[in-house]
Amino acid sequence: MRARHWAEMGESTFVLGIWLLYWVHRLLGRWPFRLCLYPVVFVHWLSRPVVRDASLQYLTRVQAATGAIGHTPGRKDSLKHLVTFAETMLDKLLAVSGRYRFEQVRTEGREQFYEVVKQGKGGIIVTAHMGCLELCRAMAEKRGEVKLHILVHTRHAEQFNRLLKRLNPDSMFQLVEVTDMGPGTAVALEKYVAAGEFVVIAGDRVPVNASQTVDVEFLGHPAAFPVGPYVLASLFKCPLYLLGCIHENGGYTIHFECLAEKVELPRGRRVPALTEHARRYAGQVTALLKRSPFDWFNFFPFWDQANVSARNQE
Repeated sequence: MRARHWAEMGESTFVLGIWLLYWVHRLLGRWPFRLCLYPVVFVHWLSRPVVRDASLQYLTRVQAATGAIGHTPGRKDSLKHLVTFAETMLDKLLAVSGRYRFEQVRTEGREQFYEVVKQGKGGIIVTAHMGCLELCRAMAEKRGEVKLHILVHTRHAEQFNRLLKRLNPDSMFQLVEVTDMGPGTAVALEKYVAAGEFVVIAGDRVPVNASQTVDVEFLGHPAAFPVGPYVLASLFKCPLYLLGCIHENGGYTIHFECLAEKVELPRGRRVPALTEHARRYAGQVTALLKRSPFDWFNFFPFWDQANVSARNQE
């Protein structure tokens, strides 16, 4: 698979299609939604060899590293992977609109996280393209105790913001589009953390513009991970948390974990320190994927993205 930046490929989750499928579910229920969805997913899987091959590469590596799938993955597993993603997209919209049954969601580590929140301390939350993180946003908004600023690296943010507002006009969440993690971005974000709020950044995608990465082992192979979350936590002198979400027990499990009370990047050891933080992040993501291997949704050649910059962004 030729090394291409993920943003060069587009997200393929177009707002109009998401909106139509949401209304199919709302008017007719989950099974009619699935009847509409499965042929669409199959055609997409059949017509997009890069997506199909990237999915199979990931599934093969997660099986080799963890044994979570239980057999050598094949094309049926790749198709199941895309179906899981499509169903999760529906759950995202249901969560934002307040229609998801929150009794199907369990949490791990939330109590410790909320104790810090009550003290008025902000921080950096590093997450991954895993499961239905919109459930966490919706639950946080419902409690009214946590304010999140979610960073995204594509120009879909404005469209998706409009969609979220149509689903829930009272929502306080906004997706913040950034193309790099330069000084200007840091200055804009520092005020949120200083106010006791949280900045949420995906740790498993390299920003659109050229940015520093470190190579760490992920599922048995070296991969490039961005250093932005760790640099920001160091600059803001704030804690660093992991937020993950996976399918479990007929619903979802939302996982909170403190990765570091304080991120220090000593002069002369900056790169090793950044590498260690990325390594710990990758290890914890692997632990979650061992529990639910079909929940990672990076459908591009993830292990081949180092030093690749996007030439075309949608």
